[in-house]
Amino acid sequence: MTILRLSALTFAAVMAISAGESHAASPNPFGENPGFKMALAEDVERVDDLAAFYRARKFEPFWTTNDEQGRNRLSALILALSTADYHGLPIDRFNPEALRTRIAAARTQRDRGRLEVEISRIYLDLARALSSGLTVPREIDPVTMPRDVEIIPVDELMRRMEEGDPVVVLRELAPQSPEYVRLMRHRQMLQDAVDDGGWGAKVRATRLEPGASGSEVVALRERLREQGFLARSVSATYDTQMIAAVSRAQAAMGFRVDGVAGPRTIAALNVSAADRLGQVLVAMERERWLPRGRGVGREIWVNLPDFHTTVLDDGIETFRTVSVIGQAINGKHTPEFSDTMDHMVINPTWYVPRTIAVRDYLPRLRANPYAASYMRITDSRGREVNRSRGFSQYTARNFPFSMRQPPGPRNALGFVKFMFPNEHAIYLHDSPAKNLYEEDVRDFSSGCIRLKRPFEFGYHLLAAQEEDPEAFFQRILRSTNETRVNLVSPIPVHLVYRTAFTDARGGLNFRDDVYGRDAKVLRALSAEGVVVAPSETSGRFISALGRSR
Repeated sequence: MTILRLSALTFAAVMAISAGESHAASPNPFGENPGFKMALAEDVERVDDLAAFYRARKFEPFWTTNDEQGRNRLSALILALSTADYHGLPIDRFNPEALRTRIAAARTQRDRGRLEVEISRIYLDLARALSSGLTVPREIDPVTMPRDVEIIPVDELMRRMEEGDPVVVLRELAPQSPEYVRLMRHRQMLQDAVDDGGWGAKVRATRLEPGASGSEVVALRERLREQGFLARSVSATYDTQMIAAVSRAQAAMGFRVDGVAGPRTIAALNVSAADRLGQVLVAMERERWLPRGRGVGREIWVNLPDFHTTVLDDGIETFRTVSVIGQAINGKHTPEFSDTMDHMVINPTWYVPRTIAVRDYLPRLRANPYAASYMRITDSRGREVNRSRGFSQYTARNFPFSMRQPPGPRNALGFVKFMFPNEHAIYLHDSPAKNLYEEDVRDFSSGCIRLKRPFEFGYHLLAAQEEDPEAFFQRILRSTNETRVNLVSPIPVHLVYRTAFTDARGGLNFRDDVYGRDAKVLRALSAEGVVVAPSETSGRFISALGRSR
């Protein structure tokens, strides 16, 4: 029956290898014994892409050898398994003691053949989890999380382990970014807080102001102290120390800083350590999804829940501006993905996406054919449509026209757009709605990202190729002609979703889960075996915070 389960190619290869060997030539019993090789060949067929690796090495052992190389590989893997928890990976799934027990239980050569495959499988599972995550974003939400994750091929992973220092190979599988390292540190601190019972009693008051005193101020003081915003204090008064601590907390939460503990500030401070741990675990998983080699050269980073766009040069922030993202309530969520910006358009025409044309403009045109007179409506040949004929006969299904808005001060894209052509039709752009940048929660667009300082952003990008980028930009702007300006060096763009992230000093920041995506990712991680201690809020606090302090 064993032979019947093998492919013809594998069976023939094993028999040929076994027949041609001199079993007295080597003291290693694993590689000599046909029982080992038959069990190895049988089991390895069940592991995708691994059979070719063992066929190429004539079914000789890779982990279960008596030589120094094999011992080093195995000990390095066991060490990596023992630190998997530091990465937020499931302890039960990556359990070094279970592997040790399995090794000790192997008695026969067939046992050891199966063990050989099991160890390779564990290595590949750990390598994938560290290098590209436990989950697949497109499987969690293909519409709003269409990120393509780089998967290291099996043959590449085995080659690395074969040719490199096993400890280094395993260590370098995880993201090497400073952000990931800092998140690991905060994960451990939060895990310790959860294990110790959390951050104590919640603040029951809905608002506390400087000068207040009493038990609720003490509760606020303790929450601030436990979360690292306040040094040890015994004061029961909302004094200058507490004002400074509340201000630090508000800055870390992305709130308007005024030192007053209003409803939103208190609600955020009342979030449990377990919930904050969940946010960090999700952030670490998202970091594993990102392309390798980040942090070198120039990148554009758009953190959607933070409502900011930044330019990073060799990992250092060199430009920052407030952003507006897609609406949460109406489902116009901005997706998260990475692409490459290669040009900008100054004095752009807005070509209205069909979904927006039929959803937002067609109802108005049916009621009044002269509505939105600033729009140009054209047929399939590019001819302007006679509005006097009306639009009452058209529906979202049969509307045959295209709509565009010429360049100008009322243009929905403002005076410039920044393009990284993608299947989602998402880009960065100016906007005439300047008042929206002053809101605390800025989800107002139809999906694209609006920039508060678009001209300065353009100058910053053009500085790499123009001697006087501002004069260059303004000269084109004054022409009022739609003009494409290519970037000599295209720039990677990362649209990310981080409700937990660190700042340049290593401090931990939190943002609201405006689109509810963290909850989805956390459920997917839980399905993979990640355990987060339950809490009273269970990640639902965000919906109750509102938009006030």
